[in-house]
Amino acid sequence: MSRGVALVTGASSGIGAVTAAALARRGYRVVVHGRDERATAGVAMAVNGVPVCADLAHAGEAERLATRALEVGDGRIEVLVNNAGFGWHGDFRTMPKGTADRLLAVNLAAPIALTRALLPAMREHNAGRVVFVSSIAGRLGVGGEAVYAASKAGLDCFADSLRGELRETGIRIGVVVAGVIATPFFDRRGTPYARRWPKPIPTEAAAEAVMRCVERGTAEVYVPRWLRVPVVVQGVAPGVYRWLEGRFGGEGGTR
Repeated sequence: MSRGVALVTGASSGIGAVTAAALARRGYRVVVHGRDERATAGVAMAVNGVPVCADLAHAGEAERLATRALEVGDGRIEVLVNNAGFGWHGDFRTMPKGTADRLLAVNLAAPIALTRALLPAMREHNAGRVVFVSSIAGRLGVGGEAVYAASKAGLDCFADSLRGELRETGIRIGVVVAGVIATPFFDRRGTPYARRWPKPIPTEAAAEAVMRCVERGTAEVYVPRWLRVPVVVQGVAPGVYRWLEGRFGGEGGTR
């Protein structure tokens, strides 16, 4: 018996593809979103889901995707995983024109628009899960990824605020704070990940974190768990954190 419909954005590869498979194994009918038509169709076929291609940087595409997901669910949606992300690494002064707009559109505006479009259906049935795949860059800031970090910080704040609004409902908001995950993200951002430590961890670990938010209603999961430590240090001793970051920090890089 189906457990309902789950929409996963950015599911044509990486964390999204593994998450789509995990949801399908648990009985959800998955709406698989991606930009690459062939890759998206391949993942959808593998999980017996529904492929929907859309470029979330374009106006109206998030709403079109939400409408299709609701059509699949006959007006209901149980799970929304906002995973689609876009990155760029380099000196902020050299960022190509339009890149900042695209980063903010895909990483921040689109998840807000999708959540706004799908939340009424969840409110109607007083049940649902909304999960945001964020980044440690949004908690700490990362040199070379200023706009990306800002977009993820905004996503974190949106999730926290929304959680407060929905506290008395059956809807739960989860955030996965991802570190360095082994996905094509780094190749696509224009600069491969080159640090020897920390080493990228498997996409399955991030997908498991997403599933914790879905199945348990967990509000926040760090991947890996030790990433919580620098966030705590920054909060309680910002001067110490800045000294450590200056001494040991280097190339940025998240999922």
